[in-house]
Amino acid sequence: MQALRDAAATKAFGRQLALRLPAGIILLLAGDLGAGKTCLVQGLAAGLGIEEPITSPTFALAQHYPLTPSGGLVHLDLYRLELPAAADELFAQEEEEARALGALLAVEWPERLSSAPAGCWQIQLSLRDPLNPEAGRLIEVRSPR
Repeated sequence: MQALRDAAATKAFGRQLALRLPAGIILLLAGDLGAGKTCLVQGLAAGLGIEEPITSPTFALAQHYPLTPSGGLVHLDLYRLELPAAADELFAQEEEEARALGALLAVEWPERLSSAPAGCWQIQLSLRDPLNPEAGRLIEVRSPR
């Protein structure tokens, strides 16, 4: 587990992580509202060389940021999908699209899925103090075994 002091540190962590990740992987990003999931994805995008603004796909559910030759980024947010079957269906569609592009797939709220997909990297973000978001965040990254 690593401490991140603020949003800038979270973005910087994502930027560095993107440089170390193998192409075409799936990241499952868990954490409460405001824990920094989208902020981390903004850093991942910067590390991949994506220059357009990255916003939370909470209402769109998925955002695609194609980039050649690296494949780019598919950003998926399952927060609004309360039924696991709906989350599973959207995940399967976006996973297929990400694989076709060779893109990194970042999934916010993976706990909405009926089960965690095998072979994914898991990232847990949390606020150091839930009553004080300015106290920073904690991040834990687990690669697949």
